[in-house]
Amino acid sequence: MKKLSILAIGFVAIALAACGGKKVDQAENTAAEKSFEQEQIEASIKVHVDSIAAELGQLKQLPFIQEGSTFSLTKEEKQVKPEYLLSPAVADEATTLAEKYRVLSALSVDKKLAALYEMPTEDYDKAIAKLSADINDPSFKVIENAGDIFETTSALYDAMNENGRINHFWQLASSALIEQLYAINQNSDKFLSVFDDKAASNVSYRIVLILDAVKRLSEYDPDIKPVSEALASLESLNASTVDELKSQMAEAKDKIEAARKALIK
Repeated sequence: MKKLSILAIGFVAIALAACGGKKVDQAENTAAEKSFEQEQIEASIKVHVDSIAAELGQLKQLPFIQEGSTFSLTKEEKQVKPEYLLSPAVADEATTLAEKYRVLSALSVDKKLAALYEMPTEDYDKAIAKLSADINDPSFKVIENAGDIFETTSALYDAMNENGRINHFWQLASSALIEQLYAINQNSDKFLSVFDDKAASNVSYRIVLILDAVKRLSEYDPDIKPVSEALASLESLNASTVDELKSQMAEAKDKIEAARKALIK
């Protein structure tokens, strides 16, 4: 078999030479140069995105779902169950891999919110488990509780980096961000009650980081381009105080809702 392969290569080389080998060489060199340039661009984007993920990993989660948060609902508030949470059944509607990651992240946020209202979370657990199994990402092993995947920690990023899935990390981060912003707008007085100005500023910074990452990745990843387009309208959120955040989110309410619909269909 090896001898036949060598002979075949020899015949091809002779044929190419007879048909203008120099032109072929030039075309190959041009293609190689373009490929090298593309590799350099992608490597540059990778370095930048890695630094963004490191910054994101240092930010605290939003106060109302933060571990050890002082946020709580009164007995009366818990009796009025939120109707805006996603149904766990949306897990069955996600078809593409990107959609599964996004729905997984959004459902993990909503499970946390449902628990705050003392709502049953078993169906969320089942939906999250189903999506995790469908996705079959070995990176998830670094997460102790699959329901906490929305936290998009540095450990998860590192694991997804090793497994060649960093673009999907930003699918998770984008969906978690939108779902949390959407929830805040449903009851901003309550959810923002545990925010201080630093927390408000961190929300704005989180938006900037995620927007930057998905915008750069969309240059060569068609699956993340819709995410970049959906989040583009959030550039107006740049609050440094709680009052500014509340005002800006109220103004961007329709944009946040539209982004949610675009990411979680």
